[in-house]
Amino acid sequence: ILFSHPADYTPVCTTELGMASKYKAQFDARNVKMIAISVDPLDSHKGWVKDINETQNCQVNFPIIADPDRKIAELYEMIHP
Repeated sequence: ILFSHPADYTPVCTTELGMASKYKAQFDARNVKMIAISVDPLDSHKGWVKDINETQNCQVNFPIIADPDRKIAELYEMIHP
């Protein structure tokens, strides 16, 4: 599953990724790989993951792609015009 979010530290995205991380074992049991992407830089992702883990009482343990140049987002047409 590729999770796309518009920006790190947004309230809805924080709770959604927190909840997804809580279900990771169930996804793993079904051989489903989880990955997230946003156009924020890596340093932002690192701080945000720490925030998610603390505020959502979870452990985000799947990759989050940093795409600040928007190459991947544009490839998948994720950028709203």
